[in-house]
Amino acid sequence: QVQLVESGGGLVQAGGSLRLSCVGSGRTFSNYVLGWFRQAPGKEREFVAAISWSGGSTYYADSVKGRFTISRDNAKNTVYLQMNSLKPEDTAVYYCAANVAGWGTRSSRDYDYWGQGTQVTVSS
Repeated sequence: QVQLVESGGGLVQAGGSLRLSCVGSGRTFSNYVLGWFRQAPGKEREFVAAISWSGGSTYYADSVKGRFTISRDNAKNTVYLQMNSLKPEDTAVYYCAANVAGWGTRSSRDYDYWGQGTQVTVSS
């Protein structure tokens, strides 16, 4: 299995930027598709972005497309989420997750390992 630890959350004004990081340990990091999800208070956890094993392919939720960028560095066992033009509706706890099942899913049920989450708060 793989252990995941997120960092980089915080409080930012609308229009600002943050970069989240997630470091993995345990089994070979490049064996996993990696994703970012978020959960706002009173809402279900929702898909944000995913990146393929080598980092060559990505896909995003429509709500963040063009503003967020997911990337990974397998040599550092790290996945990133660069968030620009942040909006108050982006406020949530952000989780990174690892998936051994395959490519293309947006369902949290298909992800096997999760970090503890990092809070992102965007003020208006």
